[in-house]
Amino acid sequence: MAALHRGHAQALIDASLATTTLPTSTSPIKCRLYTTSGTENGAGTEVSGGSYVTGGSNVTFAAATNAAPPVASSSSLLSYTGMPACTVVAVGLYDSAGTPKRLWFGDLAASKVLNSGDTFQIASGSLTCSLS
Repeated sequence: MAALHRGHAQALIDASLATTTLPTSTSPIKCRLYTTSGTENGAGTEVSGGSYVTGGSNVTFAAATNAAPPVASSSSLLSYTGMPACTVVAVGLYDSAGTPKRLWFGDLAASKVLNSGDTFQIASGSLTCSLS
């Protein structure tokens, strides 16, 4: 993921410096697909139509590696079937709170043009989050 949402980043910094406690994210984490890229101030345009479920699909991550920088990678295949005709350009990760909080967002390495009914997949290990 290219970006950590500012509110989430502030919470992580404050918790690491003991100025507050770390807020918890409500499980499961959801991966949403976008046809326009998000920014700090807006999430972008989420895919709609077909069999795509607004709000995304559950995604799990393995614990972060001890690499430099540490990286957490998705630990299962994400598969979105029956997609509408669209071009997926970005993803966003949200928690599952009553009002979901956006945690991470970023563009795909390459956009993907889909025809109506296509399946869009993100391979296990291909969705990564890191701090650098």
